[in-house]
Amino acid sequence: MFKKIGAVVLSTSLVLSGLSIGTVDAKPDAVDRKGKGNKKVENVIFMVPDGFSADYASNYRVYKGEDAVWDDHLKGMFTTHSANSDITDSAAAGTAMSTGEKTNNGVIGMDTEGNELETILEASQENGKATGLVATSTITHATPASFASHVEDRNNETEIARQMLENEVDVILGGGKNNFLPFDQGGNQEKLNLIEQAEEQGYELVETRSQLLDNKQIALKKGEKLLGLFADDALAPELHRAETEEPSLAEMTESAIDVLEEDKDGFFLVVEGSQIDWAGHANDAAWAMSDVAAFEKAVEEAIDFAKKDGKTQVIVAADHDTGGMTTGSNGSMDLNADLLTDVTATGDYMATQLNEDRSNVSEVLKTHTGFELTEEEINEIQQADNAPLAINTIVSDRASIGWTSTNHTGADIPVYAYGPQTHKFVGFHDNTDLPKIIAEAMKLK
Repeated sequence: MFKKIGAVVLSTSLVLSGLSIGTVDAKPDAVDRKGKGNKKVENVIFMVPDGFSADYASNYRVYKGEDAVWDDHLKGMFTTHSANSDITDSAAAGTAMSTGEKTNNGVIGMDTEGNELETILEASQENGKATGLVATSTITHATPASFASHVEDRNNETEIARQMLENEVDVILGGGKNNFLPFDQGGNQEKLNLIEQAEEQGYELVETRSQLLDNKQIALKKGEKLLGLFADDALAPELHRAETEEPSLAEMTESAIDVLEEDKDGFFLVVEGSQIDWAGHANDAAWAMSDVAAFEKAVEEAIDFAKKDGKTQVIVAADHDTGGMTTGSNGSMDLNADLLTDVTATGDYMATQLNEDRSNVSEVLKTHTGFELTEEEINEIQQADNAPLAINTIVSDRASIGWTSTNHTGADIPVYAYGPQTHKFVGFHDNTDLPKIIAEAMKLK
């Protein structure tokens, strides 16, 4: 196998990984009108709310009671199909968004013929920039993996972990500690102890929120890289964050920026709100909205930094829609997503609190949602083959949120962007266009 290296043509088009895109001609946004429209982009923070789409955005606005931070920065829409399917998975979508080339579902960082594709994170490294990955899933999950590894099967997370360290990504923060440890220490690696290897490579290891907030300064002073593995598997849903010693997505984002900005040549950072997608698969509206809220706080950290820095581009773009969320259900003309602010647990968790005959349905739902269930709703949960889905359906109906699927959909996805040269995202694109626009703005060689 060989690695394809894209070339940037800085005239009327851009070529990356063998594909070309015309330069977008659009009116600059507010930042650009201040004379920064063509200012050099030194840093990029690529933020991926996995599974998010326009209907998530609409429902979240009702949930929050006001506009989200990204609403003022909507630039365009893009398509998401993979090389072998109308509906993409996160591996193929992540590869398209990191390399500018389509691949088959399940494949990470490789084309349809098995050739490795250079990612925009790797191109940033070759241009002397620091790099980082942040996620609320295992850090070796499909989306972060697509920027720093090359495997034929997204499930090969132990090999993805090895490649992330081999590629010397400067900041790695998320879950998935088991993918870095050998079998004899309860991990998933056959023999390798990648945590020991990381420390030998100069990584500062942190495993709790307090360690991240304290030891971030140590990494800064020593000029070391930062590895944060805060759970054996994925991090907890935002609804259950307070019950853990895990940092929030916003705290991980802020810490990553603090370390990466020390590089005078700039940085490229990927931040994924991973569990918006998982909530969509579960049709769990409260989980979805609470994780979108956590993601928004991370975006606020990124934009606050970009405002002060003046040379940073922040892009918010999901890899695909999950669940086919709708804005309104059961013929209601009212949007009631704000009811979800009182929900304190996922449907999965509430189902674990049901007793064997499910006679306590009313009490469990009252405790965690505040809803007084009707007899019909109680019976639906008691008789359901899938109790979590039955709970989530009732909670979603109360919030006037519908779902069309428990899988991904082929919906077009909005792209939001803040900072210099973000007017180039205006228009209708494909997901493969995004890294090309970013590479042009960063003037990557």
